Amino acid sequence: MTVSTADTKDSSQLGETSSQLLFYLNGSRVVIEKPDLDQTLLQYLRTTAGLTGTKLGCGEGGCGACTVMISRYDTVEQRIVHASVNACLCPLYTVDGKHVITVEGLGTAKNPHAVQQRIALLHGSQCGFCTPGFVMSLYTLLRNNPNPTEHDVEECFDGNLCRCTGYRPILDAAKTFAEQAWKAGTTVNADGTATVRAQGSDGAAGCGVDGCCQLDGAKKEDDGGCCGARGAGGGCCKQKKPGDADVDGADVNGADVNGADAETQSVIARFKKYDASSELIFPPFLIRYAKGTTALDGSEPQRRTLAIASDGSEAWCRQFFRPLTLDTLLALLAAHPGAKLVAGNSEVGVEMRLKRARFPVQIFVNDVAELQHVRESAAEVVFGANISLERFGRELAALVAAHGGERTQAFAALRDNLRFFAGRQIRNVATLAGNIATASPISDLNPVLMAAGAAVELAAAGGARRRVAMADMFTGYRRTAMRAGEVIVGVAVPFSRPGERMRAFKQAKRRDDDIAIVTCGLRVRVDAQGRVADAAFAFGGMAPTTVLARQAMAAATADGGAAWGDAAVLARLLDAVQAELRLDYGVPGGMAEYRAALAGSFMLKFWALTQADGAAPAAAGLHAGEMDDGLGAPHEGRALCRGRQAYASVRERAIVGKGVAHASALQQATGEARYVDDMPPTRGELHLALVPAAHAHARVLAIDAAPALALPGVVRVLTAADVPGENRWNIFEDEEVLPTTHVHYAGQPVALVVAETLRAAQAAALAVHVTYEALPAVLTVRDAVAQGALFAEERALRTGDAAAALAAAPHVLSGESYCGAQEHFYLETMGALAVPRGEADELDVFASTQNPTETQMVCAAALGVPASRVVCRVKRMGGGFGGKESRSVLLAAFAALAAHHTGRPVRAVLDRDDDMRTSGQRHPFLARWTVGFDAAGKLLALRMHVFSNGGFSHDLSVGVLERAVSHVDNCYRLGACEIVGRIARTNTQSNTAFRGFGGCQGMFLLESMLCEVADAVGRTPEQLRALNMYRAGDVTPFAQRLDDWNVPLLWQRLAESSQFAERRAAVDAYNAGSRHRKRGLCMLPTKFGISFGVKFLNQGMALVHVYTDGSVLVAHGGTEMGQGLHTKMTQVAAETLGVPLASVFISETATNTAANTSPTAASASSDLNGFAVHNACAVLAERLRPYRERMPDAPFAKVARTAYLDRVSLTAAGHYATPDIGFDWQRGTGQLYFYFTQGVAVAEVELDTLTGAHTTRRVDILMDVGKSLNKALDIGQIEGAFTQGQGWTTTEEFLYFPRGPLFTQGPGNYKIPSAMDIPRDFRVALLEGLPYEGLKTIYSSKGIGEPPLFLGASVFFALRDAVMAARRQEGVDAPLHIESPATPEILRMACVDQIVDRVAIPAAQKEGKVPNSRDINTIEVQGGISPEEARGYIITA
Repeated sequence: MTVSTADTKDSSQLGETSSQLLFYLNGSRVVIEKPDLDQTLLQYLRTTAGLTGTKLGCGEGGCGACTVMISRYDTVEQRIVHASVNACLCPLYTVDGKHVITVEGLGTAKNPHAVQQRIALLHGSQCGFCTPGFVMSLYTLLRNNPNPTEHDVEECFDGNLCRCTGYRPILDAAKTFAEQAWKAGTTVNADGTATVRAQGSDGAAGCGVDGCCQLDGAKKEDDGGCCGARGAGGGCCKQKKPGDADVDGADVNGADVNGADAETQSVIARFKKYDASSELIFPPFLIRYAKGTTALDGSEPQRRTLAIASDGSEAWCRQFFRPLTLDTLLALLAAHPGAKLVAGNSEVGVEMRLKRARFPVQIFVNDVAELQHVRESAAEVVFGANISLERFGRELAALVAAHGGERTQAFAALRDNLRFFAGRQIRNVATLAGNIATASPISDLNPVLMAAGAAVELAAAGGARRRVAMADMFTGYRRTAMRAGEVIVGVAVPFSRPGERMRAFKQAKRRDDDIAIVTCGLRVRVDAQGRVADAAFAFGGMAPTTVLARQAMAAATADGGAAWGDAAVLARLLDAVQAELRLDYGVPGGMAEYRAALAGSFMLKFWALTQADGAAPAAAGLHAGEMDDGLGAPHEGRALCRGRQAYASVRERAIVGKGVAHASALQQATGEARYVDDMPPTRGELHLALVPAAHAHARVLAIDAAPALALPGVVRVLTAADVPGENRWNIFEDEEVLPTTHVHYAGQPVALVVAETLRAAQAAALAVHVTYEALPAVLTVRDAVAQGALFAEERALRTGDAAAALAAAPHVLSGESYCGAQEHFYLETMGALAVPRGEADELDVFASTQNPTETQMVCAAALGVPASRVVCRVKRMGGGFGGKESRSVLLAAFAALAAHHTGRPVRAVLDRDDDMRTSGQRHPFLARWTVGFDAAGKLLALRMHVFSNGGFSHDLSVGVLERAVSHVDNCYRLGACEIVGRIARTNTQSNTAFRGFGGCQGMFLLESMLCEVADAVGRTPEQLRALNMYRAGDVTPFAQRLDDWNVPLLWQRLAESSQFAERRAAVDAYNAGSRHRKRGLCMLPTKFGISFGVKFLNQGMALVHVYTDGSVLVAHGGTEMGQGLHTKMTQVAAETLGVPLASVFISETATNTAANTSPTAASASSDLNGFAVHNACAVLAERLRPYRERMPDAPFAKVARTAYLDRVSLTAAGHYATPDIGFDWQRGTGQLYFYFTQGVAVAEVELDTLTGAHTTRRVDILMDVGKSLNKALDIGQIEGAFTQGQGWTTTEEFLYFPRGPLFTQGPGNYKIPSAMDIPRDFRVALLEGLPYEGLKTIYSSKGIGEPPLFLGASVFFALRDAVMAARRQEGVDAPLHIESPATPEILRMACVDQIVDRVAIPAAQKEGKVPNSRDINTIEVQGGISPEEARGYIITA
């Protein structure tokens, strides 16, 4: 698109200005006259350019789904710079003179770029919504460095999140671009497998795995790739010795090749060669444009100052300027003293979106070259204010390398600190000055700069310049010493003096891309005698500003400078830090004791590390080597992630079981895959926004829509009075579509605004005035139980006489177990598009839902029309995990209502914060138990009362409770038991289905109890698990006999293959010699029942068409959300029909082709729909059998056409109903589950006991998935589910404000695992070789989506093991009670030591105050501070 314009001559000091943007997009020039100043690059790409491959995942730069590459010519560095950037935070006006490349600019599904191909074919894309962002991050890395190391590859994804894959396949695919062994060549064998041949410098052949034992003489021990030359004839580990089992602990029926390796090698053999020279070039014109050397004759545009005024009266940005020189910038600031300076927009963009902040005048400063120089002198280095943080890190590394460690202590501390500063996309655009000027109390860099003695250089119009020391820079919360009209032009950081040592520390909820809880820069200088000459200790997260701990600094230099190595100095320092930085229990941001403990722990680390650094003679017993913040990794980087997958090759079937890639993987990797919000706008389309309730519980007195209706572009405001049909919905009909008289949680949609644009709808939603009468609210399960706020339903299982057995038990223990909520965090938020057909009340609803039928039925009921008039269509979802099983229905109903009233198409797509506060989460569970056992830990009796937090309505909570109660036994004989479950009614979102559906909560409650029993009897939890484990033929508390019971076999084989006994001894030995780091080990089993709890849902249907050209179209009742269901169904169809897989296609799931479907849930969709597809295809195969017999060599197309000409129907419907099942909860009779998917995991962790940070060192998983329909996809489900379970029990903490609003509303506050949180060594194998004679499923396969999730809790219990080691070291042997999630705060405070004792707040001081703890799961914020401002720091009263 090109719009020409003439440059204008401005009469002010700006000189010649322009009002047009000029940039390139995927190689084509774009010129925009007077662009929309409120538009982000992402909005432009998706709505104007029609490039929907770039996704909106969060809108705050926290997920990476919107990643694009922006290239520019840097006139300072004199080179082209390629940067991955979050398009959601990038204002469109910033791209002038740059080249923007999106995922569409790389390749297509038919001709993909090498990056797209490798991620797709190596199973790195499941739901696919995050895939374009990963593609672009990796692509940018390769454009900057075509030969990256594996460390480079891993680090390039620190700003990208994935909820499906568990990251391992993405990392493996990306690492194929590293200069590693396999690149020397691959040959394809006659049987279709491949042999990868590589040679090291010594000529040895390798196996293709990075770090192969045969390369360069590196005979290594097993690290996830190679076995140390223990292969055939001392060769590569992949060349098995005769008789070796290929799969750990599994009988592979004589297979001599690991099927996973063979399939991977076959894919690698088809890889495109990556040729860096064939990439899109940076347009030469843009180099001249940046240098100002374009033709002056008018034939080429000139780069000038941008001055653009907005035409719209509703625009948030009314005037925009882009200066090119410092003088112009200062003149603009003098003329517009209230202007907002914008650099990377990482802070301003978030303020505008989340706080609705408006900045009428904005000045973009990143194109001022004078602010990007680096000047070095003998005493200091002055860094230009606007160098990006990514460049800042490179400059720091170069300085350390050039000058050595002695003179660059501050530079090294800043460099190390930047390793964990935000994500790469943010660091690429955020600037040094921006980080300082925002004056955040939790800034990562400001404490380090302050402790280093850095100073800020300021300039103003007229030439005035001055320096302000960082120690004097911050005058109050978010306030600086800068005067009106001043800008930061440089930051001076001094070289270190002799005897100076400095370190930076940071602790956050998640290691990568997370804001700090506490951060600090600590510096000391000692003289030749080792006495303290000078010290500076600066902390963030401990006050309204970054502060110097002056009392601690005085303590360090007391008595004329004591010897730094004197233990008395450390004692004084810790006393001073705790006295000076002590926090009140009720502080905003919470975690008072933890934050104080971190301050002390950082001081201890610094003191010990500086002894080891030579600042003073090393003191005995310091264990300084354990203090480094890299958790055992080298200082330059952490241990690489390794993965190994193992399963037998499939020989008995042609297609089913083979590890073919996800059917849509290439479309997803190229951005061609369409999700709901990617659909092109329909003529007359409107947008919908929600009006959220302001109270957790209130009576609605009045709704005044007049102010909203008066705004431009607003078409309609809808309330409960506008629902023409049924206003109640869900199974129990206890929830309203729109509330009539009461709201029941903060954020509940009270009304709907329909407008011409999304921006207009969202603005009008804020203008709707609702009058409330606030009512008392209950937020937590504990409060609800205490107040008797419970739903009526009870579910109970009773075997034997529990009371008598408890009375007779030799030992009895009582306690509680608790596990918290979990946000689904599917990368694609909920969305729906309702399109009226224009006649007979017909309506098409395109929805991101797991439940097309309920969507159809609720929309029809709300509109008062027959269900046959509404068609729900689902192409795919960008993740679901249960969150789109029922709660997605409501948004579709909203869109349908709006479309009904306006007669126009209506698009309703939620922002991340709206999605999180309305959608419901995993149910938190509380259990109160009494257990009887003998001296060995054998369970004799159990009484457990289980309570779930259902939220304000039933939703699916009864089903969740039933599964929880029926999974409390996990894999163990409980003795006489009584398990009773109830649902708490609270004023929160209605909690809903989540992968595991209560089963993982039930197992967690029991396992937590079992650990406390193990503590009490002095045995390990693994010993108790083995002692109490079910045996084949045992009967569960729900009276189901355990046939095909393989957990004991899995336990035995994994114990052997993971070398559990040897590693237990090694962990114990490590802990005995380690003071501040402890390792933990856990072996954990699971059984997960497969079937819907509601009998009638256990059915599937399919419709199959064979066309006369031989192609096959399949429709079935399941939906695709990344789990690969459609891929498996095409495999079943192809296998049954005997046609190539490429001949079979699934377009969508729609209620007019698959009616009365069950939701895609319960891990049963492959079972139900697979048999339905098989049955339909079997009918067709039988119809075609005579023609195939008559024409045995004819292609299938000819067979099909011949049958058609004979008037044989080439369409068939299939149906399947699961036999045998049906459980009566009142009588306790019947079969509850069709079968059980089973597995065992071993997790090993390492815990920093001073901070609570941890690394998952290794995980081994062995799963029984029957005879898999697609082994590679099942491996992906195992890894992804495990990672979700790990997140649920460690980093994912769900928090509310005491009055009800949700605190954790986006990736800024809610932390799912990142790529660096997964196990460093991740091994997954499938149990093979069993006959499964009693398994009556499709091809004897088993459901896999949910069962592995609970195994992620093995990380939690391994961390518990590490904490127990730390407590024993301190002489504490009492049973440990620890609740999920085990955040760094919980882990650190459980590691009792002198620092924890020092920071303990007396109970009297806690009285009546609200902490940030899982006792109530809320955060108190005082003084009118917003949720965003409350993160991680304290505002003193």
